[in-house]
Amino acid sequence: MNKKIYLLLLAITPVMAEAQLGGFLNKVKNKVSQKATQRIDSKVDKAIDEGLDKAEGKGPVANETTTTTSGETPAVEMNTGVNVFSKYDFIPGNEIVYYDNFEQEAMAELPTGWNTNGSGEVVTLDKFPGKWLRIHKNFIYLTANEKEFSENFTAEFDVVMQLKSNGWLFPDFSCGLFASTTDPTTDNNFLKNYHQYSSVEAIVHPGTYKTSRMQLESYDDAKPYFKSEIKEYGQLENYYGKPVHIAIQVQKQRFRIWINETKAFDAPKAVATGKIMNQLFFKVSPTNYVEEDYGFYISNIKVAKGVEDTRHRLLEDGKFSTTAILFDVNTAVLKPESYGVIKEIAGVLKEHGNIRISIIGHTDSDGGDAANHSLSQKRAGAVKEVLANEFGIDAERIETDGKGETKPVADNKTKEGKAANRRVEFVKL
Repeated sequence: MNKKIYLLLLAITPVMAEAQLGGFLNKVKNKVSQKATQRIDSKVDKAIDEGLDKAEGKGPVANETTTTTSGETPAVEMNTGVNVFSKYDFIPGNEIVYYDNFEQEAMAELPTGWNTNGSGEVVTLDKFPGKWLRIHKNFIYLTANEKEFSENFTAEFDVVMQLKSNGWLFPDFSCGLFASTTDPTTDNNFLKNYHQYSSVEAIVHPGTYKTSRMQLESYDDAKPYFKSEIKEYGQLENYYGKPVHIAIQVQKQRFRIWINETKAFDAPKAVATGKIMNQLFFKVSPTNYVEEDYGFYISNIKVAKGVEDTRHRLLEDGKFSTTAILFDVNTAVLKPESYGVIKEIAGVLKEHGNIRISIIGHTDSDGGDAANHSLSQKRAGAVKEVLANEFGIDAERIETDGKGETKPVADNKTKEGKAANRRVEFVKL
C-alpha cells in the first residue's frame, strides 16, 4: 500500500472507530486514493474529510452520539462503581432546602413553579432512569425554589450533554446562583437581569478534541465582582451523551465546583457577601445548531444548607445521618458521587480503631413496605461492603440493618421530604 495512503488511514481511523459497520473500513481504503481529486457526499467520504482536516490541523470533530426520533439520548453504559470517584471530596450540606427530579411532573411540559423566557419540557431518556428537563438555546431557566440557601450551602444536579459536531461551535451551558433579596425568586425581571443584586455563574464552553473550557464570574449590585481565567477542561468531551454530576459548594465567599470527581474551580473570594443566595438557574447560549442536533437535559437537583460535621456527629453525638449516599433507583447500587461522605466515615473509623458502628438504611414511602424494608437492608449492606473492600475497614466492626419507610424524618408528601427520608444512618455501638 502507498505510504501516504497508509498514513491517511491512520489519521482517519479514530474518527470512524465508532461506526462499527461491516465492510466500512474496506470501503474507506478504496476511496482514499481518490481523495485528492474527488469528494463524494457520503458518510464514508465525510469521515475521510474529517481525517484529512485533522491531519492538516484544521480542527477535529466531537464524539458522535445519536438521537432517537423522540429526541431521547441513546444508550451509553457508564460505570457507576463508587470507586470511579476516588478523588471526590465533595460532601453536601446537612439540611435539604430544595429538591426536584420531576417525578410528579407532566411530560412535555415545563415543571410546575419554574420560569423561563423560552420553552422547556420534561422528557425521559433511553436507559437513563427518571425524568429530565430539556432546556433550549438562548433561554434561561429558574427553578421553583422560594427558600434562602444560607451563607453555607451546596447545590447538585445531573446533566446530559448530547452533542455532535457539524462544524459549528457548540452552545455554552451555564449554571449559577443569585440572590433575589425581597423580590420573588422567579420574577420575570431575573430572566433578563439575574446579576441585579448578587450572582455567581459557571460557564461551560463544550468543545471538540480537548478544546472544552470553563470560566467563573460573579456580580454584586449588577457590577462585575470576580472573573476567573478561562480554564481548559478537555476531559469534558468524554462525558458527552452520559449523565454528568455537577456539585457546587458555597462557604460565604468561597465557591467550589466539581464536574464528576474533578474539582474544576476553588475560588476563595468569588461570591459577594451581604446578600443570601436563594435561586439556582440554568442557561444555554445562542447557537446555529437546530434542535435535532443538540440537547441539554437536567435532573436530580438538590440544594442543602449547612456544613456537614461527620466527625463530631459520629464521635461525640454517637450517630450521623446523611442523604449524600445515593443509589440507582430501586437498587442497592451505589452512585459514584457517594464516595466523598463514605471516605469521611472511613477516615473516622481508621483513626479510631476501637469504634464499632451500625449502618441503617432508610427509604421514602414509595413502594410496598416489604420491598422498602428489603431495599434498605441491601443498601446498608452495600455501604458496609465499600467500607470493607475499598477502605480496608474490618467488616467485624460493622453491623447493618434496614428500617425501610418506618422511621421518616420529614413529610413524604413533598419532594424535599422524600429526599430527606432516603438516607443512611451511622450509629456508634
